[in-house]
Amino acid sequence: MKTSKRVALCGLLVAVALVLSLVEGMFPLQAVVPVPGLKLGLANVVTVFALTRLRLWDTLWIVVVRVTLASVFMGSVTAFLFSLFGGLLAMVLMRLLLPGLGRCFSMPGISVAGAAAHNIGQIVAAVIVLGTWDVAGYLPFLLVLALPTGLVTGMVSAVVLGHLDKLHL
Repeated sequence: MKTSKRVALCGLLVAVALVLSLVEGMFPLQAVVPVPGLKLGLANVVTVFALTRLRLWDTLWIVVVRVTLASVFMGSVTAFLFSLFGGLLAMVLMRLLLPGLGRCFSMPGISVAGAAAHNIGQIVAAVIVLGTWDVAGYLPFLLVLALPTGLVTGMVSAVVLGHLDKLHL
């Protein structure tokens, strides 16, 4: 793929991920499950797409730019660090698991692993920012919630990728 086309596609994917982040912000998930910071992670559908269709460096660029812009528009420096640590760890783990897609793992399974890795990354960032391991006590709750949120994101990813396969994209 030519450099200009790849850069344009990456920019488009960052925009789609930002829109998905805004849309999921409209759903008050905390009203149903009162856990601070809980999100479905729909922007990770873009990460999954990029991991399956683009080079790893392009995916890295998309994750970093998305997290940076989302923090500028909707968050804070702390939110940036939490999202960056979580997003990068999720991206790395899902990249490692994707070669087993269809043989050992399903897309929802890979997505659940990514959601769990994202939560672990957030806790690592919290430990660094707050300077205490006390926040690690929050991790079991986050890992339990990674199951339903990761399943939703994984099912959406599977549907999107299935449709794109039919279009030969």
